[in-house]
Amino acid sequence: MAVLTPRVFVSHLSGIAVFDPNGDQVGRVRDLVAMLRIGARPPRLLGLVVEVVSRRRIFLPMTRVTGVESGQVITTGVINMRRFEQRASETLVLGELLDRRVRLVETGEEVTVLDIGIIQLPARRDWEIDKVFVRKGKGGALRRKGEALTVEWSAVTGFSLEEHGQGAESLLATFEQLRPADLAGVLHHLSPKRRAEVAAALTDDRLADVLEELPEDDQIEIIGKLKEERAADVLEEMDPDDAADLLSELPEEEKERLLALMRPEEAADVRRLMAYEERTAGGLMTTEPIVLRPDATVADALARVRDPDLSPSLAAQVYVCRPPDETPTGKYLGLVHFQRLLRDPPFTLVSSIADTDLPALPPDTPLPELTSYLATYNMVSAPVVDESGSLLGAVTVDDVLDHLLPDDWRETEMHGSAVDVPGAGRFGEAADGP
Repeated sequence: MAVLTPRVFVSHLSGIAVFDPNGDQVGRVRDLVAMLRIGARPPRLLGLVVEVVSRRRIFLPMTRVTGVESGQVITTGVINMRRFEQRASETLVLGELLDRRVRLVETGEEVTVLDIGIIQLPARRDWEIDKVFVRKGKGGALRRKGEALTVEWSAVTGFSLEEHGQGAESLLATFEQLRPADLAGVLHHLSPKRRAEVAAALTDDRLADVLEELPEDDQIEIIGKLKEERAADVLEEMDPDDAADLLSELPEEEKERLLALMRPEEAADVRRLMAYEERTAGGLMTTEPIVLRPDATVADALARVRDPDLSPSLAAQVYVCRPPDETPTGKYLGLVHFQRLLRDPPFTLVSSIADTDLPALPPDTPLPELTSYLATYNMVSAPVVDESGSLLGAVTVDDVLDHLLPDDWRETEMHGSAVDVPGAGRFGEAADGP
């Protein structure tokens, strides 16, 4: 059996890999589950919330953890794959305890929780919370200036009280490296109160990326709790097609207020997309493909493709058009695939290597025809042009997939499907064996 670390701070567990006894990776730690106890008794740590490959979240009892070392968790026994559902008596350590404002018992001074220390009890597989890493002050600017100290659990009070306006800085720090889709999974599993607090703490561009990965109900809930000026800023940071999809689900009055608060050019793109039927090329396209003039060179094209904010599907090809070079453009001339750009000298004009034979799509192209087009020509995005031949935008394969999958695919993916194991209890005792 591996030697356990005497004490582990939970921020170091976030996202680390979980392995079974054979060395196969089971998933990654997304949170810890604790049960608060009466008085000053340290909370008992019940287990880990582990996200498996299918993005289902399962519960791993601490009695099945045999080692926490070198950035990994080692388990023993059979793991119950039933979906984790938090009980009313349980507390998520990362999601609910970090950033809480509590008080020191001795002085009554308010402090903010930055981290939590857990320890395994001697000669047992039980774990409990024993230390709290806090910073004095009420948060904000004072948070960085106040003294930081580690105290016993019994030295602080206030964890069991409901708190309004809880921060999210420490929680977000533990998930800083997560992809937007994974951070969306974190938000989806938080309580509505905590979800709103975390969303408020994210930067506009980060929140926009996360919103694009959330189920529709979560998107509407989060946007509805933001101040209207900030909601408009976040919508501006979203891809226009995603912003249009979200706004179309809001009441007409609220939608118009938000559009009025957006920058005119951003609002114009969104309004244009909302004018098309949802399951058509016009309704699915983005208005921000890479557009180059005929006299641009391969070097110019590669410089645009290198933009880190571009999705892989949009960076796969550039569109050659006469001025103006923002959608709707002048006459659409053709497209150049990224691979072709790599094969030609930097000084080559893109107009001389553009593929002019590939047909463009009208905006009213229905989804089945659009899907067949991408499959027939092995494309990851397709140009959409109007009757005059001007480029309106591009439809990417990821947007097409969003509409080919069931309407609730994001929520289904985040929840996973419960696996019924006959006789298995809350902690999977019958499934795990002795």
